[in-house]
Amino acid sequence: MKKTIIQLVLSVVILLLVYFVYESVMAPVRFNKEYDYRSKKVIEKMKQVRSAQLLYKQVHGTFAPSFDTLVDFLQYGEIPVVKMVPDPEDTTFTRSILDTIAFISVGDSVLGAGKDPQTIRYIPFTDKEEITLNAGTIERSNITVPVFEAIAPKEKYLSGLDDHLIRQDRYKSVTLGSMTEPSSDGNWE
Repeated sequence: MKKTIIQLVLSVVILLLVYFVYESVMAPVRFNKEYDYRSKKVIEKMKQVRSAQLLYKQVHGTFAPSFDTLVDFLQYGEIPVVKMVPDPEDTTFTRSILDTIAFISVGDSVLGAGKDPQTIRYIPFTDKEEITLNAGTIERSNITVPVFEAIAPKEKYLSGLDDHLIRQDRYKSVTLGSMTEPSSDGNWE
C-alpha cells in the first residue's frame, strides 16, 4: 500500500516535471512565431510610411516632420497619372511627350482605396500607440540632405508577450531611415 502511494506521487511529480520541461522549450518557440508574425505586420506598416514619405519628398523637397503633416498629405495630396507617348516629329524615337491624363489620391496609392490615412501612424498590435517619426536635414559633402527616421519600439508591438524574452538583444525594434545617414532603408532589409 505504501509502495503504491509513493509510486503514484512520483508519477505525478514526473508528469509535472515533463510538463515544465516541455513548456520551457515551447515558450520561446511560441514567442518566436508570434514575434515573426508581429514583425511582419509592423514592417508592412513601415513600408507604407516609407512610400508616403518618399512621395511627400517628391512634392515638397523634404520629408514630413510629423504624422499630422503626413496624414494631411495622404488625405488631400494627389499624384498625376502620366502617359508617355513618342514625339510624332522625332523619327529616331528618342524624345517623348508626357501627358497627364488623371490624378489619383496619395492615400489610395500608398494605403489602398478606401483606407483611413490616420491608421498609418499607429503601431500594429497596440492600443493606438504611435510610431515615432522624426525628420530634418544633415550636411553631406557641403550639401544639405533631407532625412527621416521612423521607429516602432519592440516593447510596444510585442506588448503582452514574455517580458524576459522581449528584453533580449536578438529581438529588435523596427526602424526605418536614419537621422545621421541619408537612407530610407529599414533595419529588416
